[in-house]
Amino acid sequence: MTDLIEAPGTVTITRLAGNVGAVIGGVDTTGPLADETVATIRKALLDHKVIFFRDQDLHYDTQKAFAERFGKLTKSHPIYDAPDKQPALREMDSSQGTKANHWHTDLTFIERPPAFCFLHAKVIPSVGGDTMWSNCATAYRSMPADLRAYADTLRIVHSNDSDFTDATVDHRTDYISTRYDAEHPAVRVHPETGERVLLVGGFARSVIGLPPAAGRDIIRTLQEYITLPENTVRWQWRVGDLAIWDNQATAHYAIADYTEHRRAERLTCVGDAPVGVDGRPSAALAGDTSAYSDGV
Repeated sequence: MTDLIEAPGTVTITRLAGNVGAVIGGVDTTGPLADETVATIRKALLDHKVIFFRDQDLHYDTQKAFAERFGKLTKSHPIYDAPDKQPALREMDSSQGTKANHWHTDLTFIERPPAFCFLHAKVIPSVGGDTMWSNCATAYRSMPADLRAYADTLRIVHSNDSDFTDATVDHRTDYISTRYDAEHPAVRVHPETGERVLLVGGFARSVIGLPPAAGRDIIRTLQEYITLPENTVRWQWRVGDLAIWDNQATAHYAIADYTEHRRAERLTCVGDAPVGVDGRPSAALAGDTSAYSDGV
C-alpha cells in the first residue's frame, strides 16, 4: 500500500490502487465518532469509492449505529427475509448458497438501489474468497468520447430475472418468484460528486429501443470498461474487516474460489432513484419494493 494521506485528527487514508480503494486507519467504528471524523470517512468513501477498516469488532447494534451516520438504512433485502430482530441485516453466508461471483452493482433491479453498503467479515476461508471492486466513474471517463456521448442517451432495463441470477443464485425459482424490473440511465449523475457513472452490471437485461441482440452487445461493451483492471481493486479479507462501498459509483465481484465457510453481514443505506445526464430519473417497471426503500 502506498500514498498515505493524513486526515484531520488521527484518521489515516492509504490508497490501495491508482483509481479505486483505500484503507482507513485510526478509527474504531464500534464507538461514538465525532461529526468531523464521520465527514472525513464520507469524503474518503466518495473519493476512493470503496474503503476498508481492519480489526473492527462489530455486532448488529454497533454496525447499525455506525452505518446510520451515513444515512437511513434500508430493510434487509427486497427478496430475502432478515434475521429475527435484525430488520436491516442481510446475511451473506456460503452455507446458504449465497455467492455473488458476477460483476454487479447491488440491487439495480429496483428503482432506488442502495446508496452505500457496509459489509463486515465474520468467517473467512483460509484461502480464497477475495472481492474485487471497480470504479464506474473512471470506467466512464476511460471510454472514447463518441461512446460516452452515445451512452449518455441510453436507458437500460435491469431485472432480478437476469444473468446475475442465472450465474449465482442456487434457488433461482424462489429468487424470481416475484418479478422486479427497473429502468435506469446507462450513465447516472452521482448525487453528491456530480460525476458521470456507468450503471450496468449483471442485472442489466436490455436496452430501451434496441433489438435484444443489439442491446446485449451494447451492455457487454459498456461492461468491458467497468472490468478493465486499471479501474479495479482486489481485497483479501480477514475476520473483522469492514468494507464500505459507494453503490452509486461502483460494481463488484465476490470471487468464488474457496471451499471453506464464508460469512459476512451487510447493511445498506437508502438511495435515490438514479438520474441520467438528461435529468430523467429511474422508474420501476415491475414489482413493488417501496417497503425495502422506506427503510427501518
